[in-house]
Amino acid sequence: MQIHTLDKAQLINEVQLGNNLNHAVEGGRRADFALMLAMLSPDHLETTPVDAPPKQGKTEAELRAYFELSEPQPLTTTEHCYDNGAAQAAAFHSSGLADARLLQGLQPTALTFPPQGTKGMPEDLYHNLSGHERRMLPPDKNAPIQASPQNLYLSLIQAKRFSEMYQTA
Repeated sequence: MQIHTLDKAQLINEVQLGNNLNHAVEGGRRADFALMLAMLSPDHLETTPVDAPPKQGKTEAELRAYFELSEPQPLTTTEHCYDNGAAQAAAFHSSGLADARLLQGLQPTALTFPPQGTKGMPEDLYHNLSGHERRMLPPDKNAPIQASPQNLYLSLIQAKRFSEMYQTA
């Protein structure tokens, strides 16, 4: 009977024990202390957090909108980087370094221009591969799965029929 009452005590933290835990430590009653600690819930989701969660700061997009900043400089090339780079080169040749810097601030180009069409490999490594090795490389983009519930149902029926044919043969 006493076990069931201890089981239903639902002790979650040491505050619920009151001064009993302190008295067990002061009195040297190790068995009582161990029993009280064993009765506490081991689940960390039941404990209440002591520290307040940190306040959520503003996101980078909100700060950029607040300070009216342009988009950050992209790390790798995008579809507009080659056009922006050509415009900056033309501005440098026609007007000088100040105009090129102004265009870089207004329309930043990418930090790196990786080689295109090399499946993510360095250019010298890709060109050292034979044609057979290049064909064995995985495609640049994964093809989307062409699936629909109707096609799935038909393929399941076909698979069932083929398995029935192989079982009877």
